[in-house]
Amino acid sequence: MKHFIVVTVMIALVTVALDAVLEASSLLPPLASVQGIIIDWLFGFHLKLIVFLFALVIVFMVYSIVVFRRKAGERGDGMHIHGNTTLEIVWTVVPTIVVVYVGYLGIVTLRDVTASSPDEMVVEVTSTQWKWTFDYPEQGITSNDLVLPVNRAVRFDVTATDVIHSLWVPEFRVKQDAVPGAINVLRVTPNVIGDYKVRSAELCGVGHAVMLADVRVLSHLDFEEWVETETERLAALDTPEARGEHLYMTQGCQACHSLDGTVVVGPSWKNIFGSMESLDDGSAVSVDEAYIRNSILNPGDQIVEGFQNVMPTNFGEILSEQDVDDLIAFIRTLQD
Repeated sequence: MKHFIVVTVMIALVTVALDAVLEASSLLPPLASVQGIIIDWLFGFHLKLIVFLFALVIVFMVYSIVVFRRKAGERGDGMHIHGNTTLEIVWTVVPTIVVVYVGYLGIVTLRDVTASSPDEMVVEVTSTQWKWTFDYPEQGITSNDLVLPVNRAVRFDVTATDVIHSLWVPEFRVKQDAVPGAINVLRVTPNVIGDYKVRSAELCGVGHAVMLADVRVLSHLDFEEWVETETERLAALDTPEARGEHLYMTQGCQACHSLDGTVVVGPSWKNIFGSMESLDDGSAVSVDEAYIRNSILNPGDQIVEGFQNVMPTNFGEILSEQDVDDLIAFIRTLQD
């Protein structure tokens, strides 16, 4: 019996010590959402359970190795034990109860973090290799930055235009896959004013690591001021060139096409209008309005030599004819 008492005390001490070390390690980023409160609690519960199980195994193993090792001069076999019905029942029933309880906690947590709110604000999220676009239907705004009012429930309607991405702000704790052809819902109530980052939590191609977007959680007054400023700015886009630049920023073009001559995923737009481009089939083409229009609507038709056919094929559904004209007008201005 003394061995069990000693082992029990050692397990308790190791569990407390390891838990204290992990608590001091700050494994998680700062918490910034209401949904994250219960998630952090559940994560902490799991961590404590894991620490206890680790201590249970390690302490028994090390104690047995040290205390029950073969002594000098001993040559016989150790005592043979042929089963223990009580012990077998305990180590079957107790883990079963723990697993069922943890499953129940998971169901309750999922219910709480996905619960709807009557006054939630809708943000439509569109992901494209490798860019995020945020549409605010209530406010009539499209932005590349995610701007949210503090302490207001937000419903994200998340989709993708090409491959699977995943909307994730680590400080909000929750995330949601963006799937082409589907709309997945994510609910967040940010509760700490500050600046964060949207990241893609699903490997989505060569630009996955840089698929970022700024997140700003503002006071209600500052959010209303941002909406007013954005509304006025969008209303001032009264030229095709200005509208084209806005489309370049909001439709994911900048993720693949630079404006300064830098080669990214696709050709740079600087000085491209009026130039001659060599295609991968050995021919050459003049970059005029017809070529640019066809490259936007049918990107796989004429691939520039040295580049891959990775541009999304659905811009014909996303952009209007006027949008394409505005983009062409903007590209024409990008000359030295």
